[in-house]
Amino acid sequence: MAEAFIFDAVRTPRGKGRAATDAKPGGALCRIAPHELVRQLVVALGERTGPDVLDSVARLILGCVGQVGVQGGHIALVSRLWAAKHGAGLSDDVHVKTLNNYCVSGLTAINESALWARAGESGLCLAGGVEMLSQAPFLADNAAYYTDERLSRDLAWLPPIMGAELVATLEGLQKTDLDEITLASHRRAAAAWKEGRYDSSVIPVLDEKGVVALASDEWVRPGLTMEALEAMPPAFAAQGEEGADDVMLRHYPQLDKISHLHSVANTPGLSDGAALALTGSREAGASAGLRPRARILAMAETAGDPILQFGAGFDAMEQALKKAGVSLHQLDRIEFMEAFAAPPVKFLRRYQPDPERVNVNGGHLAMGHPMGATGAILTATLLHELERSGGALGLVVALAANGIGSALVMERV
Repeated sequence: MAEAFIFDAVRTPRGKGRAATDAKPGGALCRIAPHELVRQLVVALGERTGPDVLDSVARLILGCVGQVGVQGGHIALVSRLWAAKHGAGLSDDVHVKTLNNYCVSGLTAINESALWARAGESGLCLAGGVEMLSQAPFLADNAAYYTDERLSRDLAWLPPIMGAELVATLEGLQKTDLDEITLASHRRAAAAWKEGRYDSSVIPVLDEKGVVALASDEWVRPGLTMEALEAMPPAFAAQGEEGADDVMLRHYPQLDKISHLHSVANTPGLSDGAALALTGSREAGASAGLRPRARILAMAETAGDPILQFGAGFDAMEQALKKAGVSLHQLDRIEFMEAFAAPPVKFLRRYQPDPERVNVNGGHLAMGHPMGATGAILTATLLHELERSGGALGLVVALAANGIGSALVMERV
C-alpha cells in the first residue's frame, strides 16, 4: 500500500461569524463568499509550491456543515469553478466532493484524501473545509432532525452544548476548571500571534478591492482575565430545563442532576474561515516536484453515544494511536479540538499528556469554530508547529455533536 503525505497546509484567519446589521458591524469576513475564501487558499498554495503544482491536482474535497444558501449547490464544485474562472488554475477534470460530517468534516476530508493516496490513485488532492457562519448560520438547513419536535425527541437530538454540560457533570468539573482552560487558550493564542507563530500557516484574506480584510483571528482577547471569566454566569441551564436534562438523566440514571457550568466564554465563537491541505502519495508529489513535509501515519473515523456526544473523539484518538503504533506520551505536539471547555479538560485529566505539548498556540476557545473547516485548521496548525518546534510526531483530534469523532497521526519528514 502506498503512503500518504502532506506537502503543505494553509488556512485563513477566523472571522467572527456574525452578519452585519443596522445595530452592529459584522465579522471581518462576513461579506466575502465561501468559494472566494477557498480560491484565495488555492492561489496561496500555488504560490508557495509553484503554479505548475496545481496542474497536478486531481481532487478537491471540502467539508461544510451548513450546505444551504451561499454554501449550497455543492460548494466544492462551486469553489473549483470559481477558482478556475478567477485564475487559480484548477481544471474542469479535477474531481470534487462536498461532505458533511458535522464539526469533524475538515479532518474527514483530509483523511479521505489520504485513503486515495494509499490506494495508489495518481495526482494530488486539495482537502479541507469551509464555513461562513455569518452567511449560513448554525442549523440554517432547518432539518427535521432539529425542528420536528417528535422526531427530535424520538432520536434524542440535543443541542451540542448539552453534550459539553454532560461531560462536565460526569467528570465532576467546576466552573473554575472551564474558566482556567479558556483563559489559557486566549493567552496562548495571543502569545502565538504576537510571536509570529502563525505567519507560516495563515493567509490574510483580501476583499474585492485587494485590501486585507482580515490577517489574524478575530475572536482572540489578549486582555482577558480570570476575574472577567468568573463574572460570566453559566448560560445554558434554560436549554436543559426545556427537556434536554430529562433526556440525559434517562440515559445516565447514576446522575441526580446535570451541572450547567458553561458560560458563553467557555464556548468557541461561531466563525467564518477555511483551510486546505495539499496531500498525495510520494510519487504524486515527486511528479509535481514536491518534497513531503509530513507522513500521515494513521487516521480514524468513529461514531458513538449521541447523548454524550463528544466521546467519539476520544475513541478516534485511541484508534488512530493504536494504528500508528505510538503512545500519547511519544507525541511532540497535540491539537485537541476545544469543543467547548469541558472536553479538553477531560482530555488533560484522564489521559495526562504533557500540557506543554497540547494546543500550545491556543485553540478554538480563543480563536473560534468555523465548523466544516475546523479539522483542517487543526491539521495546518499541527504541521507548521511540528516544523517550528522541531518535533517529529503529532496528533489531531476532532470532536462533533451526536457522537462523531475523527483523528489523524502525522510524522514530520
